[in-house]
Amino acid sequence: MSIKTFLLPDLGEGLTEAELVRWMIAEGDSVIVDQPIAEVETAKSLVEIPCPFEGVVSTLHGDAGQMMLVDEPFISVNTAGDEPEAAAPAATEPAAEPSSEGALSYREEEMAGTQAPEEADADEASGNVLIGYGTGASKPSTSRRRRPRAGITTAAASSETSTQAVRVINPLVRKLARENSIDIHAVSGTGPEGLVLRADVQALIVQGQPAAAIAAAPAAPVAAPASTAAPAPATPAKAAAVTAAGEDKRTGLPVASSQVLAGVRKTIAAAMSTSRREIPEATVWVDVDVTKLLKLRGKIKESEGQAPSIMALISRFAVAGLQRFPELNSRIDVESDGSLRHTIFDGVNLGFAAQTDRGLVVPNVRDAHKLNANELSAEFARLAGVAREGKAGVSDLSGSTFTINNYGVFNVDGSAAIINYPEAAILGLGRIVEKPWVVNGKIKVRSICELTLSFDHRVCDGGTAAGFLRYVADAMTDPKKTLSTL
Repeated sequence: MSIKTFLLPDLGEGLTEAELVRWMIAEGDSVIVDQPIAEVETAKSLVEIPCPFEGVVSTLHGDAGQMMLVDEPFISVNTAGDEPEAAAPAATEPAAEPSSEGALSYREEEMAGTQAPEEADADEASGNVLIGYGTGASKPSTSRRRRPRAGITTAAASSETSTQAVRVINPLVRKLARENSIDIHAVSGTGPEGLVLRADVQALIVQGQPAAAIAAAPAAPVAAPASTAAPAPATPAKAAAVTAAGEDKRTGLPVASSQVLAGVRKTIAAAMSTSRREIPEATVWVDVDVTKLLKLRGKIKESEGQAPSIMALISRFAVAGLQRFPELNSRIDVESDGSLRHTIFDGVNLGFAAQTDRGLVVPNVRDAHKLNANELSAEFARLAGVAREGKAGVSDLSGSTFTINNYGVFNVDGSAAIINYPEAAILGLGRIVEKPWVVNGKIKVRSICELTLSFDHRVCDGGTAAGFLRYVADAMTDPKKTLSTL
């Protein structure tokens, strides 16, 4: 038989894991190329994984509810069915040669479903691609080399990879190692061609040992520098101590539930922690009289039968404001030497916070600067719908450059929102309520909304942030004047 193993691919944005929701096939089932085989949850969306091979399912490398790591075995398929392979002369086959083909790595093969270089056949490729991966027609190339992965590596390959320089693609892996005092150059990578994966660094963190102490060295052992003599990095927190009676030892209270964060909740927690840790944010806010804005929308609806949402109108003002204050439509990146790079974008991908049954997600309207209020309103409705159904793709939930958060739907006035990392700012909208307001020296009842802006103080000073917020607030107060200039 001929067994091919498909590794879970990177589903976008450098994601390193996904939760296996359910298998759509079982071991022993026949599958064809591009047949949906599993449903996984990652990047706050549900994604169907297509099969890259045709044959009989040999092994499912995971159970429902399990976290699956990128570049780890996902499914093995017997592509030769039940027919045995033609016998080959024993003398021509090395004894150490594995009976099955090595697992195909997403980063090595680039398109899951193409055969190994030595037997590639363009006719088998379907050309279908799902979120940046899948099968596609590709020309056979004898120059591509695929090194066996850990666990199926021959002794010769192992000795060859040990002399190569450590490779790290993902900057988050370097950051994780640096934060835990691990020398990235001493980590033995288990990925393709010695690639250092996040799992390699995490394994050392769990062990509480510096990488240099256990990494295989090709030469004589070298003493660790004095700086590594510091206390070992803290291991992940242990589960809360609970007595036999089910009480928490620290508080003495009964424990209602205790579980490790996973899936969407884990993703949200990581994103919020990263934003608070990396971004020195500040917040400015102002109360805005939106009485005229509400009246204008009412007139549009009366005359045309429909009107853009209030959020769409405010978003149109915000996009215009970003063109005047582009520092807030930007991103700060940390270079390899620790220096900071400030990137300002020529155009706006507008994210908006949406609450779903599975947690908070941030769909984004791409090229929002090219859309009018009606088009923005339609995109908000469409993206919110697919997000709540769990059908939003990675491209729908990533790539935003500025975010708007309408927390007024929760009937609250204001909030210092957490910036959607790695963006530079987030605009918050509170509920609209009637309040006494001084207009031309007289107290009148007006519709008031609180507007807040949390921003990365590295990209600009308070004057820029206040200028942007004031522009949006003035546009909301006198929308006709502003709309005539857009």
